[in-house]
Amino acid sequence: MNSFKGKTLLITGGTGSFGHAVLKHFLDSDLKEIRIFSRDEKKQDDMRHELQANHPDLYSKVKFYIGDVRNIQSVQDAMVGVDYIFHAAALKQVPSCEFYPMEAVRTNVIGTDNVLHAAIAEGVERIVCLSTDKAAYPINAMGTSKAMMEKVIFANARVAAQRGKTVICCTRYGNVMASRGSVIPLFVEQIKNGHPITITDPNMTRFLMNLDEAVELVHFAFEHANPGDLFIQKADASTIGDLAKGVQKLFGDTGIRIIGTRHGEKLYETLMTREERLRAEDMGDYYRVAADNRDLNYDKFVVKGKVETMADEAYTSHNTKRLDVDGVVKKLLTTDFVQEELAKKLVASTEEKKTVDKLESIGTDILKADKNKDNKLSKQEVKEALNK
Repeated sequence: MNSFKGKTLLITGGTGSFGHAVLKHFLDSDLKEIRIFSRDEKKQDDMRHELQANHPDLYSKVKFYIGDVRNIQSVQDAMVGVDYIFHAAALKQVPSCEFYPMEAVRTNVIGTDNVLHAAIAEGVERIVCLSTDKAAYPINAMGTSKAMMEKVIFANARVAAQRGKTVICCTRYGNVMASRGSVIPLFVEQIKNGHPITITDPNMTRFLMNLDEAVELVHFAFEHANPGDLFIQKADASTIGDLAKGVQKLFGDTGIRIIGTRHGEKLYETLMTREERLRAEDMGDYYRVAADNRDLNYDKFVVKGKVETMADEAYTSHNTKRLDVDGVVKKLLTTDFVQEELAKKLVASTEEKKTVDKLESIGTDILKADKNKDNKLSKQEVKEALNK
């Protein structure tokens, strides 16, 4: 990570799942400073205490800025002296954005424009913006706002390239497993409470990637981007039904209840459209979709023409590699959340067994005491036995 040596990195929306994953990867790097920008002071305080407890030698590298991407002044204040930006601040919940679409516009579209304008004015070197598969052929407010966000990114990338200083690119990925607000923590919580897992449509397919892969995609984009590039990771997918079965295979089978699709949900997701696929470059584990560098002078295109406008098919969660239940289980086990929850389950199971063993031992002692009336166990002795 020599390119990070002595540099300052700003993460917008930095107290979310992605921000935590970035810190995990970059805290011990050569970065001079990591700035966490978010509007949630409680999460900032929690993150600060967590860093102080777990990384006492490194936590002073992290600085916290309270602000909102909707407020350009707070963005400008946090931007001074920044070299690189990972822009993750967003409204991401599909149903919420359906009911409050203008809130999605204010954060995802206007907020992104604020970040990019402030960054270009400050002379930031490189910016990676995070988008979603729901921006490709969008049918809901969240996806539409993210599609507009991408247009804002590419327009600003064109301007920044003309000025010759700031490189702006974009990443697009599918469901990040066990991230905040995602379905896997909900499934685990339902199982813990003995309730059936609630799923919308078992035949829906979704891309699956863990947080580490999300950070790796952003890092790859950072290292390889030209202005306006879009980077997409080749990702596995599964049906929602198999995902639920995979979670139950690890945590217990409490049954499944189908509740029907929510507002704005698709049967499958698209990571790369047919139009984008035509100009995509295969880079191994990733695709690069180069920016459309045409200008507004369309006369030359009318004269020259272009026969091909789209590839045969888009890159979707229906036509990528499909994981079966065992494959889903292996993928789940790569996430920190699932590993931690399984560890808690093991500890709880061990403690439960110890308690049962103690109770059985006390029961045996009580039976013995019943046979010898002069030697009954007192309540205090039972308590002491349980606390051993």
